[in-house]
Amino acid sequence: MKVIVVGCGRVGSTLAGLLATEGHDVQVVDRSPKAARLLPDSPRIRFHEGNGYSRAALQTAGIEHADAFVAVTSGDNSNIVSARTARETYRVPIVLARIYDPRRADIYRELGIPTIASVRWTVHQIHQMLLHRHLTPELSFGNGETLLIRSEVPDYLIGRRLTEFDVDGEIRVVEVTRAGRSLIPAHSTPAQAGDLVTFAVAATALGRLRGFLDKELGT
Repeated sequence: MKVIVVGCGRVGSTLAGLLATEGHDVQVVDRSPKAARLLPDSPRIRFHEGNGYSRAALQTAGIEHADAFVAVTSGDNSNIVSARTARETYRVPIVLARIYDPRRADIYRELGIPTIASVRWTVHQIHQMLLHRHLTPELSFGNGETLLIRSEVPDYLIGRRLTEFDVDGEIRVVEVTRAGRSLIPAHSTPAQAGDLVTFAVAATALGRLRGFLDKELGT
């Protein structure tokens, strides 16, 4: 995948390094030439000096052939302008943007641009780690509203149907790893000793899931 990352601060440089180690080609754009010092030494990363909304800079970075575009500068206005340029002018298939002011999320949403709200996401993650230490998210979606949680089934729930965990709109069992093999449970699949279950859960329902795991269902 060919990815353009606009903004070479801690987030942008770390993301570029991660993508490069996974085999992706990364073009990084930043106004400050000194920002290039944050990048790891990799033949898959190339740095370009310039603004993320400058068509000349973007074309130099090869935006016409980009598979994805990520705007993670320190300014909301710069991110939204560059993301909009990538999406509307160059039709980049995947466009993501960082946002500091969650109140501006509606602007991005109307443009069809997924956002990463730094403050909201960080506060949410800290909050969940404080209150639900043994329910650490494997993956989160959106701004953290939906999570994937993995947990071993308590002994006292063995033999009960895994679908008994399901709560409409809040919790759903989506996978179970049993004896090293993964399977998608059927409606009648019972929990067995040693099962590692993956739940899709609304962040607001983590307390309820913890209650299911800490005591008998329905009590």
